[in-house]
Amino acid sequence: MSIEPTGTRIAAVALFAAWLVHDVEEVFTFPATSRLLAARLGRDRVVVSPTQSVLAIALMGVLVGVACVRGTRSQGKSRLYRAVLAGLEAHVVTHIATSISFKSYTAGLITAPLVMFPGARVARAQLRRSGSPLLPSDTARGGALLFAAALGSHVISRIVLGTRNLRG
Repeated sequence: MSIEPTGTRIAAVALFAAWLVHDVEEVFTFPATSRLLAARLGRDRVVVSPTQSVLAIALMGVLVGVACVRGTRSQGKSRLYRAVLAGLEAHVVTHIATSISFKSYTAGLITAPLVMFPGARVARAQLRRSGSPLLPSDTARGGALLFAAALGSHVISRIVLGTRNLRG
């Protein structure tokens, strides 16, 4: 039996664990960041309650979890896994850029470079070792997928929970 599936499984678990730690930070900090964004845009409609944040992040967790399972089962060849991995890796830059733009801490800034990026790099390295490195097209698909999924998860959380109690 090849060691490859074990390496892929470890990489997928590392990616999911990194995402989980990163998004725990976001659960607690995204509502405050949404208030900063609302103030900057002058639109209270972008304010997210803590409950909405938890639901939206849980929905994203389903996507990341499914992608990691598919990545394990396909030995890293699943297009979904590759897109999610590449998208999460690229997403680290958005956290840093957002904080630079706001000139302050924003949700996810601490764990994006310290946890999410290394977790994604472990998974990327495993793909490279297995002879199936990530491609620029994986990153393009991943960026589009994660943007749409994040937007969709927030819309769903807003529909399910409504707009009441936006401050908590």
